[in-house]
Amino acid sequence: MSQIPWWGLPLVAVVFALVGAAVAHLVSARNNDLLYRTRRDRQWYDERKDAYCRLLAAFEHATHRLRVTFEAGEKPPSALNYVDQIGPVLMPVRLLASGPVRSAALAVHLQLERLHGQMNPAAVVGVQPQIHFRELLAQVPLVMQQFEAAIRDELGIVDTPPQPSLNGRAKARRAADLSEPGPERR
Repeated sequence: MSQIPWWGLPLVAVVFALVGAAVAHLVSARNNDLLYRTRRDRQWYDERKDAYCRLLAAFEHATHRLRVTFEAGEKPPSALNYVDQIGPVLMPVRLLASGPVRSAALAVHLQLERLHGQMNPAAVVGVQPQIHFRELLAQVPLVMQQFEAAIRDELGIVDTPPQPSLNGRAKARRAADLSEPGPERR
């Protein structure tokens, strides 16, 4: 006859069930926390990427419109038209961006605003208007490049593709290729 009391086996089962439930709850809470962090990180990245792409497109459109009007010999669009076009896409960047990206975006905005506004370089006394305007217009891509570099740094965008992962077949094929003497190894 066993020395274990009649209530011992149910007690052990209840303890193990409670420990199992506690572990399952902790694992579930950890997974939910990781999932929440992943979603929040993805949302952060997507919001910024969308805002930056829309602003870059608006800047490109404004620059193109300036070049076309300059080449046609027309007066540049008014500053009010420019602000109406850029304002709605600039605000999310000003709210969401880090300091370097915000500064670079505002530098591009200031450059384009000068080309559109009352401070239009065509009104500068003593300088040929076309040359001064053309010089300032030629600086826009350089300022845009700094803006793009700041965006790449903030979002962690690299210009090299990721290394392909080698699964079993690729490893075996690579090993077979290395073991066979090629034309340069003979």
